[in-house]
Amino acid sequence: MTATGAQTREMRWLPSRSAVVLCALALLTLSSIAAFLLLGAQGSWSFVLAFRGKRLFALMLVATAIAVSTVLFQTVTNNRILTPSIMGFDALYILVQTGVVFFLGVSALAVTDPTTRYLGEVVIMAGFAWFLFRWLFLGEERSLHLLVLVGIVFGILFRSISNFLQRILDPNAFQVLQDALFASFHSVDTTLLGISAFLLLAVAVVLWRISHTFDVLALGRAQAISLGVDYPRTVMTILMAVAILVAVSTALVGPITFFGLLVASLARTFLGDSQHRHVLPAAVLLGIIALVGGQAVLERVFSFDTALSIIVEFLGGLVFIVLIVRGAAR
Repeated sequence: MTATGAQTREMRWLPSRSAVVLCALALLTLSSIAAFLLLGAQGSWSFVLAFRGKRLFALMLVATAIAVSTVLFQTVTNNRILTPSIMGFDALYILVQTGVVFFLGVSALAVTDPTTRYLGEVVIMAGFAWFLFRWLFLGEERSLHLLVLVGIVFGILFRSISNFLQRILDPNAFQVLQDALFASFHSVDTTLLGISAFLLLAVAVVLWRISHTFDVLALGRAQAISLGVDYPRTVMTILMAVAILVAVSTALVGPITFFGLLVASLARTFLGDSQHRHVLPAAVLLGIIALVGGQAVLERVFSFDTALSIIVEFLGGLVFIVLIVRGAAR
């Protein structure tokens, strides 16, 4: 056996960069989970673990939904600085909350059953996405660029209407509304976890069945069609899945703009490749580390002196600026 052959054979046994990164992220995820569950725990362990376990599950659901939706949205749009929030989902959520307070009063937020309100918000946001995608993406002449531009216009429209309604609200009602619109990872309604997990699982099953097309779609429309992908149907399915995931995460914790961009960009940077079988789990793990680990640090070290959403949005905004400066948009 030649030296070159032996060297090649030895290199085959070495773990790839993606495997090393995923293992490291998995260990950091387990450490973050352990810190969240165990740090500062006092009293009955059965109560502490049950209470923190529900919040942990909620944070993991949100991290998974945001990470997967952002990575897949960037795949179908072939642009790494776009996030699903650009389509106006966050603005629509704000408009719905503002409309409820304006027309029904502040008491409507407290009186309405949380599950009913949650399902209503998910249905409204997913319905808006279905209408937008069906309207703009059915014909051969339609393009994703037009879809994104129209989504931006709708987002501006929703924000303008929300701002107008908020300006004429009673100051006390406006204060209550602001609290409802601010993303909070601490006060997640754990009664909504069951239905959120069901929706997330249903979307995961659908995406798993078409997962073999993700890397092909990243090549672009022409290449995907030439390789046998039913492009309109597949992209429509992914966009609807993204809409449901965004609706679930937004209805659970509130609007988050840059978190998905942060974890998706870091995943690709750490891995050094864009294969979805690596990027998707890496983005999910990074999301869990950021939310679970970050919440544990804020609760146990800083004693809630600041909100995790502020830090996440700040870091995500910095990543957005860096991507623009580097010319990462394609």
